[in-house]
Amino acid sequence: MAPPAAFATLSVGARVPQGDVGQLSWNKPGLAQVPEFGSGATLSGLSSGAFLRDGASAALAASAAVAVALAAIGRQRRQRLGRASAILPRKAVITKVEELGWAEVDLKEEGIREQLEKALRRGGMSGKALVAGKKYPTRKEVMDKIPEDCFKKDTFKSMMYAASSVGQCALCAFLAWKFIPLTAAAWPLWTMYAVVQGTLATGMWVIAHECGHDAFCNEKWLQTAVGYVLHSIMLAPYQSWQRSHAIHHAKTNHLTQGETHVPKVGSKPRIWEKASKVLGVRTPVAIVRTAVRLFLGWPAYIFFGASGGPAYGRTSHVWPYKPFNQGERELFPGRFKNKVLQADVGIVATLAALFFWGKALGWASVCAMYVGPLTIANAWLVLYTWLQHTDIDVPHFDNDAWDWGRGAFMTIDRPYGPVLDFIHHKIGSTHVAHHVNCTIPHYKALKATEALKKHFPDFYLYDPTPVPLALFRVVKNCFRVQRAPGPDGMHLFTSIA
Repeated sequence: MAPPAAFATLSVGARVPQGDVGQLSWNKPGLAQVPEFGSGATLSGLSSGAFLRDGASAALAASAAVAVALAAIGRQRRQRLGRASAILPRKAVITKVEELGWAEVDLKEEGIREQLEKALRRGGMSGKALVAGKKYPTRKEVMDKIPEDCFKKDTFKSMMYAASSVGQCALCAFLAWKFIPLTAAAWPLWTMYAVVQGTLATGMWVIAHECGHDAFCNEKWLQTAVGYVLHSIMLAPYQSWQRSHAIHHAKTNHLTQGETHVPKVGSKPRIWEKASKVLGVRTPVAIVRTAVRLFLGWPAYIFFGASGGPAYGRTSHVWPYKPFNQGERELFPGRFKNKVLQADVGIVATLAALFFWGKALGWASVCAMYVGPLTIANAWLVLYTWLQHTDIDVPHFDNDAWDWGRGAFMTIDRPYGPVLDFIHHKIGSTHVAHHVNCTIPHYKALKATEALKKHFPDFYLYDPTPVPLALFRVVKNCFRVQRAPGPDGMHLFTSIA
């Protein structure tokens, strides 16, 4: 079976990305073959477990095919990037460790020079985030350079974008129901439908995400209603995730108080790193790690707090009491516990609707029409959030070195191309601006990004590496971080191949 189309088109027509930086609070979030079945076998006779198992195998096979292709073209791509960097302005490209401004005594520390050399050679951001002694701008300095118009929300325009995303999903579902037969022989078509519909549904998810950031409209009741309904439909607990995502924005790339995709710290190799060393090659492990992270990462985070900040201990977005929420800091303190329960109501309502759907039309139809696309949408969420703040040449910081400027500008814009930018409302290509101020509506983020590129060229991060290659680089190399010597307090990824 061919790889999913969404991966094949990730970087078509790549554009210069924009931004996403901000801080949220709860109420003020601004600051294929089936030998067992003949062509006439119906999906209603096919168990949902078998359907899901075959779908998972197809997804893993697709991931493997993509990974092998990426490995084959990786060297050629690096050579092209090297030639391209030679024609960029000298100031924009750092090719030698000495140009990073690190003290010689620090570079003599065991392994540091080699680590930085690999990051410069393999990374896609020209060492910009690794420069020592940089004074990052304050929040006020950054806000003063963003045009005031970027903060103005247009209710009608926001609703039209929401209607567009919902309409795309509705049309796709209608066409699938009408033209794809519910037979076992048609499961490759249902796999294709899952990829397309899941990709479209991610746009709907992004709209709800914007509601959670207070970036949708000025009418709070409408904003909450839209966000709550859209997220609940996709089994995302709206208020719970709003809270944890606010912390992610407030403490981006903070090693203890950050949220989502927080790397482990220390010299002890992690399980994926150990597996790579045992096999002697990284590609097979990277294929498995990619599949696990993309397809299991989101539920693991929502239900068990996987990859969350260590300061919060074991957490759950659906149950804010013991045995969860017992860290040195509470992810859901005080009144936020009630917010979690309010979000659970939407999840229970959606599960109830799915139950009655399954009872009436068969569980295989639920798997085909809903579970498959939801799995793909969740994979997109993990991919976006992972690549927005993680790469071999982007450091993390502990409490002693972290500040708002460092956190906000450790965000990466990437070239997702015009098609995905349209469907996903530029969530990946304007993410730096979103992290600078998350109340900027997505349709104003491009303008804000241009301002950041103009006024803060030494801090704005953009990686031109095609997204599939960037993902493969991260999967193969980003296992854990260790603190590097020097006053900047950078924690860098180790074991870079």
